[in-house]
Amino acid sequence: MSQDHHTSFEKMINQDPVFGQMSFNDHEQVVFCNDKDTGLKAIIGIHNTVLGPALGGTRMWNYDTEWSALNDALRLSRGMTYKSAITGLNLGGGKAVIIGDAKTQKTPEMMRKFGEFVHSLSGKYITAEDVGMNTEDMDVVREVTPYVTGISEDKGGAGNPSPITAYGVFMGMKAAAKFKYGSDVLEDKVIYVEGVGHVGETLVEYLTQEGARVTIADINRERLEEVSSKYGARIYEGADVHAENMDIYAPCALGATINDNSISKLRASIVAGAANNQLADESKHGMMLQQRGIVYAPDFLINAGGIINVYAELEGYDRSEIMRKTENIYTTTIEILNKAQQNGLTTHAAALQIAQARIDARRSERRS
Repeated sequence: MSQDHHTSFEKMINQDPVFGQMSFNDHEQVVFCNDKDTGLKAIIGIHNTVLGPALGGTRMWNYDTEWSALNDALRLSRGMTYKSAITGLNLGGGKAVIIGDAKTQKTPEMMRKFGEFVHSLSGKYITAEDVGMNTEDMDVVREVTPYVTGISEDKGGAGNPSPITAYGVFMGMKAAAKFKYGSDVLEDKVIYVEGVGHVGETLVEYLTQEGARVTIADINRERLEEVSSKYGARIYEGADVHAENMDIYAPCALGATINDNSISKLRASIVAGAANNQLADESKHGMMLQQRGIVYAPDFLINAGGIINVYAELEGYDRSEIMRKTENIYTTTIEILNKAQQNGLTTHAAALQIAQARIDARRSERRS
């Protein structure tokens, strides 16, 4: 290696160390997957396996940089650890990202190759669908590994987890309303749903059935018109959704929409949505919401319906048990909101404490 190359390499690793990444949180393992023939470039993040194998979906997204993809895998896998812990599931946290355009670059060959990488981890990581993926993709992955959930019902799986995820968010939103307003009835509440993918659309359905006044926002105009025509939701035509008068803001697309800029303008009294990692900075932005009197329903709790659904494939419980466990998100949300208020904590911190306590207790059991 030449002196120039050596110097630039040193500079790169000193500035951007993997273990020093902002989102690195004592992850157990990070796997980089590359296959020239299929064009696969993927990252699997395994955050924690104290409670069980790391289960989490695979997201396919056209990331700006590979560092952005790594950051997403790290943040999402950590979130899955706490999601499973707080929901009472015997699972750890993991997540995978595939770099690329799901509409134009995804192929069955790529999915099989990705499945081979998953299989090489011998069950330490179990995958499922996420953004840019669907049940059919998981069926293809299942051809080469048993370490996949969310497969088609006719193949013995629990099917698409999105409707159950939406139901859990709906339960969490109702709990937040009960805490804030004294009633969990959402009729006539002004609710802005940002992101109308599979989960967002089903949430809109639940909300309109209850008589809420729903406005939807999305970068995909075709989806907006489709969802609006189905449920009568109003399409947002403005420039800044956060500045609008509303009762509840439901972020259901990508994360970090709760940040310095949005919080200063946010006119909602509740934030409750399906997106992962909604707080750009968990500590700072959780505190800013609290100071403004905005109730935040922790994302990793209320969007846990999907993992409850796919966990059923591993444990063999039926649809009624899936719905019972998902409905319990309501009770857990109330408990966390009360705990936060009583102890002067942000709701995010209160939820993390409960999840971490369960992980620590299991770790102690193992040691003893």
